[in-house]
Amino acid sequence: MAVRTEVRHDWSRTAISAFVDEVVAPRAAEFDRAGRIDPGMVTEFAERGLWGAVLSEADGGTGAGMIALARAHEEVGRGCSSMRSLLTVHSMALYALDRWGTETAKRRWKGDMVTGAVLGAFCLTEPEAGSDFAALSATAERDGDEWVIDGHKLWVTGGQLADVLLVFARTERGPAAFLVDAASPGIRRIPVAHITGTRGSQVAEIVFENCRVGADAIIGPEGMGLAIATGVLDIGRFSVAAGCVGIMQACLQACVSYANTRHQGGSLLREHQLVQQMISTIATNTRAARLLVRQAAQLKDAGSPDTIMATCIAKQFAATSAVAAANDAVQLHGARGCSDEYPVGRYLRDAKVMEIIEGSTQMQHVLIATDACRNQARVVEVD
Repeated sequence: MAVRTEVRHDWSRTAISAFVDEVVAPRAAEFDRAGRIDPGMVTEFAERGLWGAVLSEADGGTGAGMIALARAHEEVGRGCSSMRSLLTVHSMALYALDRWGTETAKRRWKGDMVTGAVLGAFCLTEPEAGSDFAALSATAERDGDEWVIDGHKLWVTGGQLADVLLVFARTERGPAAFLVDAASPGIRRIPVAHITGTRGSQVAEIVFENCRVGADAIIGPEGMGLAIATGVLDIGRFSVAAGCVGIMQACLQACVSYANTRHQGGSLLREHQLVQQMISTIATNTRAARLLVRQAAQLKDAGSPDTIMATCIAKQFAATSAVAAANDAVQLHGARGCSDEYPVGRYLRDAKVMEIIEGSTQMQHVLIATDACRNQARVVEVD
């Protein structure tokens, strides 16, 4: 396990924004074209404590707090959705380890996951089940002091480079969660190329064939996989929502810059009322989404169970608004928006992915409506 040293990280928007502008954003198009990130970027994120930000200092993390974590994931999402996606799934795996992992597993993985020396990924989706937990077909069977895992997982973000996998499989007592060394025998990774967006996030299919892991690989009680997945997905949706705010902010900045310099019909684009309407809508929705994410963060920091639904609402609004913002950004740029000359085409591709991952927009609508009807649409406030 890596030796921890006490380092104070600057979680201010100014510091993180400068890092994104100088280090992350200039390479986003490169990662998109290559379909992979530069491994050196992992070190850059580690030096700023980003891999361990989901955990408090008391829990061995770098202690950003949820408001600061949202700000960081927003800024990274503004610069490169592929890097933000890797942050998301790693944070989900680390959160699961910290909350439900055995002491043996924590001693093995936690320190290196906090520093980014070990990266995590999230394995839930399957070919036939999608994200339908009731239809989970991957299995984990006891064999003495070991578990034997068999199954096929799809769309594993970071699956090509992850060192530890958070895997959900069905046992005799119901679904369970396992932390599996990605180098274990019986694991086969199949790179997924030519995806619509977040192309640098190194998505993979992962096949488990008679994969044997120790008894300490299971996290949480056997049969409690659904509860663990719910908690982990809440962290994932929170990060995605924040990242969508970043995409919207990037769209707003791109549109303002273009409208301030491009002439059409004898005047600057910014002077055309329909262009003003596009920019106004993006600006308004960006601020609204940021406030929804902030409320979810405040509820998380307060330990309120209301944060689950607040996160669903933030994710649904931010993801759909990011698609709309990116669509308008491409439209405002005209033919240039459909080329690689400007980043808005990439923003649109990345934004569309956000409406699907960590629970589709339609799933969020069902969850939000069900909660509203069950609780008589009560008002949730942050003290």
